[in-house]
Amino acid sequence: MAKGLQGFSWTMLLLFCTIQELGAWAMHTAVEGPGLGQPGDPALLAGGRVKRGWVWNQFFVVEEYTGTEPLYVGKIHSDSDEGDGSIKYTISGEGAGTIFLIDEITGDIHATERLDREQKTFYTLRAQARDRQTDQLLEPESEFIIKVQDINDSEPRFLEGPYIGSVAELSPVGTSVMQVMASDADDPTYGSSARVVYSVLEGEQHFTVDSKTGVIRTAVADLDRETQDRYEVVIRATDMAGQLGGLSGSTTVTIVITDVNDNPPRFPQKMYQFSIVETAPVGTAIGRVKAEDSDVGENTDMTYQVKDEEGVEMFKVTTDSNTQEAVITIQKPLDYESKKVHTVVVEALNKFVDPRFVDLGTFRDQTIVRVSVLDIDEPPEFRPPSNLMEVQEDAHVGSVVGVVTALDPDAANHPVRYAIDRSTDAERIFDIDANTGAVVTGKVLDRETAGWHNITVLAMEADNHLQVSRASLRIRILDVNDNPPELATPYEAAVCEDAKPGQLIHTISVVDRDEPQSGHRFYFTLAPEATNNHHFSLLDIKDNTAAVHTQRMGFNRQEQDVYLLPILVVDSGPPALSSTGTLTIRICGCDSSGAIQSCNSTAYVVSATLSPGALIALLVCILILVVLVLLILTLKRHHKSHLTAEDDEDMRDNVIKYNDEGGGEQDTEAYDMSALRSLYDFSEIKGGDGGGGPGEGVPSGNPASELHALPRWVQSPDLEFSMFRDYICRKVEQADEDLSVPPYDSFQTYAFEGSDSTVPSLSSINTWSSGSEQDFSYLGGWGPRFRQLAALYTGRRGEDDGEES
Repeated sequence: MAKGLQGFSWTMLLLFCTIQELGAWAMHTAVEGPGLGQPGDPALLAGGRVKRGWVWNQFFVVEEYTGTEPLYVGKIHSDSDEGDGSIKYTISGEGAGTIFLIDEITGDIHATERLDREQKTFYTLRAQARDRQTDQLLEPESEFIIKVQDINDSEPRFLEGPYIGSVAELSPVGTSVMQVMASDADDPTYGSSARVVYSVLEGEQHFTVDSKTGVIRTAVADLDRETQDRYEVVIRATDMAGQLGGLSGSTTVTIVITDVNDNPPRFPQKMYQFSIVETAPVGTAIGRVKAEDSDVGENTDMTYQVKDEEGVEMFKVTTDSNTQEAVITIQKPLDYESKKVHTVVVEALNKFVDPRFVDLGTFRDQTIVRVSVLDIDEPPEFRPPSNLMEVQEDAHVGSVVGVVTALDPDAANHPVRYAIDRSTDAERIFDIDANTGAVVTGKVLDRETAGWHNITVLAMEADNHLQVSRASLRIRILDVNDNPPELATPYEAAVCEDAKPGQLIHTISVVDRDEPQSGHRFYFTLAPEATNNHHFSLLDIKDNTAAVHTQRMGFNRQEQDVYLLPILVVDSGPPALSSTGTLTIRICGCDSSGAIQSCNSTAYVVSATLSPGALIALLVCILILVVLVLLILTLKRHHKSHLTAEDDEDMRDNVIKYNDEGGGEQDTEAYDMSALRSLYDFSEIKGGDGGGGPGEGVPSGNPASELHALPRWVQSPDLEFSMFRDYICRKVEQADEDLSVPPYDSFQTYAFEGSDSTVPSLSSINTWSSGSEQDFSYLGGWGPRFRQLAALYTGRRGEDDGEES
C-alpha cells in the first residue's frame, strides 16, 4: 500500500512540474543583471529599446528519481534563437557535465543521476549561448539555480537515545517524567514531510506522551517501587503530521521508579533471646537485632532506643551505620545471684520521615529482647572496698593494723583465704592472717623512713586458688614524737672586738623530723653548762627561732678568739624531747664602719683581703708560670735528644754523628770500612809489640804504617784490649735484649777508659811527643770532613820544622 501511495505522489509531482514548465514557455522575461543589457552593449538599440535576451523560469528537480531515462529539468533559450541550429548552448558550474547535461541545440537540461535533497538542496550553474560558426558569445553568461525538490523520504529519528528517566513512586497523575525529541531530515518548509507527532506504542497503561512536545507523563497515581521499580515505554514519532502515508520511527524509554519513605521499619520477630556470663565486662556486646525496611537508600536509615526503664539502666543500644543493626551492650555489671533474666524493649524508627506519608501509619516498631545471665565461679569480692588503714609508728611488732574482708559471691559461698603479694612488700613489713584477714606489723615502723606503704592483698577460694581477687591497701604511718629538735646547720658567728652590749650576733633556727598534727613549737635556752656565761645572752623570739646578743663591752682577741655557746632546744612533745647545739663565735678585728677585717680563720682573711677578680687574676698568673716552666723543660729535652753536628771551625775534639742509615752487616759496598778501621787497627798494634817501637814490623809501603799513633800516644809492649772488648760485648748484649731501643744500626758511645791507664791524655791539641815527627799529609785525602783536622796537624808540623831550623 505504501508503494502505491508513493507512486501516486510521483505522478502528482510530475504533473505539477509540467504545468510550471508550460507556463514558462508562455512567458518571456527580459532579464537585467550582470552581463545582461549593460550600457554600451550592442543589444541596446538606438531608440532606447532593450533587445530581449535569455528566456527561462526557475528550475526544479525532484529528489530520489528512480526512472531509467534522464529526468528533464528545464530549458534555457535565447530570444535570438530562430531555431536553425546556429546557436550552441553550454552550461558550467556545480554538476555541469556530470549530473546535468544540456542539449547544445535545443537548450534542454536533463539530470542523469539520482539526487538527494538531504545532502544538497540546490545547484548553481552558468549558461552561455555562442554562435556555432564563430564561437562568439551571443548572449552574456548568466547564472541560474536548480533546486532539488523534497519528497517525504526520511523517517523521524530519535538522535539522543537511549533515554532513561525517573519518577518518584506514588507521584500524582500527570507528573512530568522527561521529554523525547525526534528529528526529520525532510524539508520543513515544503509540505508536511517534517511535521512530527508522538504517541505511545507500549506502556500506555502507566504513561502518556504529549503528541506535539514529546513530554512523557504519568498516567496513574499508584506507581509502587516495591512492586515494580522500572518500566520500558516505547514512544513512536510519525511525520506528515500523523496522516496516512507518513513515515515513523520509535525509541524505548527506560523509566526508573525512585523510592520514597512510604514503608515503616518492621522487626521480623517480636522477641529475641540472648545469654551472657555474669562476669562480662561493661561494654560487652550481647547481640544484634535488625528491623527490616522495604525502602532503599537513606529511607532505610534508622535509629534504635531502649524504651523500658530497667533496660535503660542495665543496657545500651547503638546503631551500626553500616548494617543498620541495633547493637545491645552491657551498661552496668551483671550479677547472676541478683537477677537471672533481664527483659529489654527495643524500638526502631526511621531517621528521615516524609511528612506526605504520615497518614500511612507510624514509622516505628518495637520488639522484646530477653537477656539470660549465666552463672560462673567468681573470685571473692572485698567488702567494704575501703583501702586505707593507719597505724602508729611506735606500734610493736605484731600489732593489728586493720582487717580486710572478702566474700565468695557464688551461691556455694566457699571459704576465703588471704595473703599479701610479696612483690609489693618485699621487706615483709606487714603480715596477714590467712583466715581472718587481719593485717599486722611484721617489723618496727619508722615514719621518718617511710610514711606510706602500698601493699596488695590477695583473697582466694580455699579449695581453688585460681579464683583470686586483688585489692590495693594503703597504710599510713602516724607520727609520734621520737626525734629531738636539732640546729638547722652548724652555726658559726663573728663579732667585732669593739662590740657593744646588746648587739645582735646571730639568729638560729632548728629542724625536727617529726610532724605533729598541731605543728612545731620549740623553746630555746642556754644549756646548764653555760649558766656562768657573762659574754652572750639568748632570746627566744617565740617563732621557733632565737637571737644571740652580746652581754659585755668589747672583746680581746689576744686573750680568747673563739667562744663556744651551748644552746638547749626543747620541742612541744608529747613527750618533750630536747637536744643541745653549739654556736661557735669568733672574735674578729673590724674597721670603723664595723666591717670585719681579719679573724683567726683563713676563710675570713681571704674573704676580707681578696676579691673574686683578684683571685681570678692570681690563678691566671700561676697558670702562665706553669705553662712557661713546662715549655722550657720540653725545649731542653728536645735539645738533648736532637744534637746537631758542631761547627767545622770548632778546634775541640768532635764526635761526628752520621744520620745515614746503612744497609747492615751485609752491605759491603756503601762505605769503605777499611779506611776507618786502619786508624785503630788493634791487631796490627798488638802484633807489633815485639818490634820495640812504633812502625816496626810493618812494611814501609803499607799505608797503615803511617798511622802508628796519634801524638802523645805511647804504645806499651804489654797493651791488652780484652777489657774493652769485654765491656763492649756486654753493652752490645744489653742493647740486643733491650726492646726499647731501635732495631736499626746505631752508634753506641761508651765513656769507659779502663783502669790505671798510663796514657795521661788522648787529646792531640797542644801536645808534643816524638810521634809528632810523623807525616800527617795523608789526612788531606780523607775528604772535606777531615780538612780542618788535616790543616791542624800539617800546620803543627810546619811550625815544629820552623823552630828546629
